Amino acid sequence: MIEKILAKYTIVVDNVAGSIEITKKGDELVPVYELKLPTLEKGTLALLDKVREILVAHIPIKATELLDIATAESVKEKIYANGLEIIKSELPTVDEQIQKYLIGLLIHEMLGLGKLEIPLGDGELEEIVINSAKEPIWVYHKKFGWLKTNIVISSEAEIVNYAVAIGRKVGRQITVLNPLMDAHLTTGDRVNATLFPVSTRGNTLTIRKFRRSPWTITDFIENKTITPDVAALLWLSMQYEMNMIVAGGTASGKTSFLNVLTPFIPPNHRIITIEDTRELTLPSFLHWIPLTTREPNPEGKGEVTMLDLLVNSLRMRPDRIILGEIRRSREAEVLFEAMHTGHSVYATIHAYTADQTYRRLVNPPINVPETMLEALHLITVCFRDRRLGIRRVFQVAELVPSGRGTGVSMNVIFRWKADKDIIEQHAESYRLFEELHMHTGMTNAEITDDLKDKVKILEWLVKNKVNTVDSIGRIVSQYYSEPEIILELVNKKKKPGLGGKSAKGIEA
Repeated sequence: MIEKILAKYTIVVDNVAGSIEITKKGDELVPVYELKLPTLEKGTLALLDKVREILVAHIPIKATELLDIATAESVKEKIYANGLEIIKSELPTVDEQIQKYLIGLLIHEMLGLGKLEIPLGDGELEEIVINSAKEPIWVYHKKFGWLKTNIVISSEAEIVNYAVAIGRKVGRQITVLNPLMDAHLTTGDRVNATLFPVSTRGNTLTIRKFRRSPWTITDFIENKTITPDVAALLWLSMQYEMNMIVAGGTASGKTSFLNVLTPFIPPNHRIITIEDTRELTLPSFLHWIPLTTREPNPEGKGEVTMLDLLVNSLRMRPDRIILGEIRRSREAEVLFEAMHTGHSVYATIHAYTADQTYRRLVNPPINVPETMLEALHLITVCFRDRRLGIRRVFQVAELVPSGRGTGVSMNVIFRWKADKDIIEQHAESYRLFEELHMHTGMTNAEITDDLKDKVKILEWLVKNKVNTVDSIGRIVSQYYSEPEIILELVNKKKKPGLGGKSAKGIEA
């Protein structure tokens, strides 16, 4: 059998080191993701069971302690320290590294997802999928796409246990009567579970992993997802409260893209985000209220829908509203009413082009009256090229009112050219410039100069590796209040946080 190793690396999670080999085997149609861990003898496994019983008896764990990352970490540290002491007393002659490895395994079983913890710690993976206990786990690798693994779940009951444990931590339930569940891990990774017989081959678990440190605009510019020119235009739009919808297909990066734009919101604005599962991460110093939906209890009571939260948010005096995804007519109606009453609104929607986004909005089931679309300024479309494994801004289009009561027309300003892998300008923006002139008094020349300044700042941030949500947000906020200081740093090619006048808590 011919075997070719495509990649080889090691992942360490809680002192448990797993060796990863991605191999192409002659009899397999897709490459195999092989996780290799040391084999434990029966006596060692029995010892771990004994240590687990002692820890459970002496360290009570409240469910609420596992909901927050900070308290969950302190619980983990307590169990780690106590468990290590017990293992040292039971196995005093064993190497300390092995002792740490054993307690790490125990923590994975007690507080985590057991054999899934190493793949969860692999930053190269985007998705971890259990289809049933009848077949191995599958993963989606950033470079190699879908891979079959050598990790096998022992029984359907084990899949149910994983789903129940995940749901319990975030107040979600999955039962025979409620066999579908959307939830999330404390790390922010999104989880979907289904139970047999709804999923006819067996119970399923799908974990979509999210980056531990959120993507930023500098990351997107560096990996060519967006150009500085496009980013500057969207920055200007965010600064002056233009309404925007981010469209794209599944896993095209819609939410991530919306997240990279949030540091451009001025710090004196009140922001409300509404999501089914918490995914957005805004700069810590912003005036931000995150809201999430809630499913009904087994009696069908207590549900809080996205529409409930959206209607309620209008009573909270928000300057900006960010909606996770537009799905239904009533949500869209309230959202566009919010735009027309002076709120700045951003949302995502499933669509592959700006034209398709428009058609989805004005046709069932969303069915927004065409005249209401005049309040929407921009549509940005994200695209994922599966063949090359890249994500790009596919289109940036503005909606231009066609005349009194006659709806809108589409003006595509930027578009991605696949054959050259470049994002190029397709047309001049005129509605955006017209709105800015009307509301700020800026001339076209001043707007052009402002965009040039923003391009320079973005290129300076990329060059100086400023790539955290907070650091970018702080620099943008100082630019709003004292533009001359930031532009002086940029023009003199100084590093952020250096040079007397600029030392205001800005960190690269």
